[in-house]
Amino acid sequence: MNHSSQLGSERIGRLLVRMSAPAMVGLIVQAFYNLTDTIFVGRGVGSLAIAGIAISFPVQILVMALAQTFGIGAASIVSRSLGAGEPKRAQRALGNLFTLVILSSATIAILGSLYIDPLLRLFGATETILPYGQDYLRVILFGTPFFLFAMATNAVVRAEGNARVAMGTMIIAGLLNIVLDPLFIYGFHMGIRGAALATVLAQLTTVVYLVYYFVRGRSSLRTRMADLRLDRGIVWESFAVGIGSGLRNAAGSFTTIILNNTLAAYGGDIAIASFGVINRMIMFLVLPMFGIVQGLMPVVGFNYGAGQLDRARHAVRLSALVTTIMSFATTVILVAAPAFLLRIFTDDTALITMGVPATRVVVIAFPTVGVQVIAAGMYQALGRPLPAMVLALLRQVILLTPLIVVLPRFMDLPGVWASFPIADGLAALVTALMLIPALRALRDRQSHPNMEPSAKT
Repeated sequence: MNHSSQLGSERIGRLLVRMSAPAMVGLIVQAFYNLTDTIFVGRGVGSLAIAGIAISFPVQILVMALAQTFGIGAASIVSRSLGAGEPKRAQRALGNLFTLVILSSATIAILGSLYIDPLLRLFGATETILPYGQDYLRVILFGTPFFLFAMATNAVVRAEGNARVAMGTMIIAGLLNIVLDPLFIYGFHMGIRGAALATVLAQLTTVVYLVYYFVRGRSSLRTRMADLRLDRGIVWESFAVGIGSGLRNAAGSFTTIILNNTLAAYGGDIAIASFGVINRMIMFLVLPMFGIVQGLMPVVGFNYGAGQLDRARHAVRLSALVTTIMSFATTVILVAAPAFLLRIFTDDTALITMGVPATRVVVIAFPTVGVQVIAAGMYQALGRPLPAMVLALLRQVILLTPLIVVLPRFMDLPGVWASFPIADGLAALVTALMLIPALRALRDRQSHPNMEPSAKT
């Protein structure tokens, strides 16, 4: 079945709802799992276990970075190629994606297992947190191939216009996680290892579902064995286009390492655990915005490839408005009721006392984040790696990381929390200076037929 034909003809507002709503539902389920996972661990094992998960998070972010680099890069090629009437090129991109996923995930799993202790210490693990990080990360590394495959191929499923299947994979993983977590943590008394095992088994189920989707012909793409052979042009374009998202996540891993070490130095174990909970709350409220981005990208990519630039521009503007409203609502919720939300995760008085003012400071400039994620997604969908890379690195590497290092020297622990709104505000300014001219360029190019883009641009 061809799911891509409506990307170039359906009304933009309705199309964005159709493409984004399934992604949002899937991400909300995933976010809800992240919350319940932290609640089960916090109440069943303790605050140090939450810190153990937070310390292990850079490895998961790195896996996510590779998945998004290859997945979003391949998805951009697929959507632009389908829009330009080049299905064979789209099929080669999918086959190359499978090969890249297998090679990279095996490398991470092997190297991570060999150097797990040095990695955790690098990530900021103290002697009290280290055993929890070891138990959790060993199991997570075993499931790296499943996680990377599921996340990367999901982007291609969305790129061909089948958002409901992409939603289904996330719902399956999220709901299975929620069911298995209490069973392994409490029923089998596996503690933090049980939480990790639940995650791995849920991702394995997702992989089985996706393999069935491609093998049984539910996809409009037909990948042959020959497509698995790496094509230098496809690999390079996938990497160049997807590196923006990949770097954003890799930068998140780097920033998390700096952040955890800084929190350990200025606030100790409780500060690491506090931010672990704050970060989970933010992710729960923010992930639906990325559902908008996921729905936007195939719309922009297809219409850009088809030369319908006015539709691509309209989709970007509408999505930016919606995500700005969502990011503002996130700020209101977290500023208004941080104590209530923190108590859901833990009864630890020290964590709650530290977390309440920290939450309010961290999210105060969050209303600007919506436009930032839309701008980055737009450049990736257009196949323009340089501006996508700049936006990916801007907030976390160029702005946030130096602030985390410098401000605590003058402000102690509050300087860590203050780094976030300052970085958000500055990143929003730069994003606006890049996005507005880009939208004008799309408008101007639409009126000049000789400047129509190709799928390979």
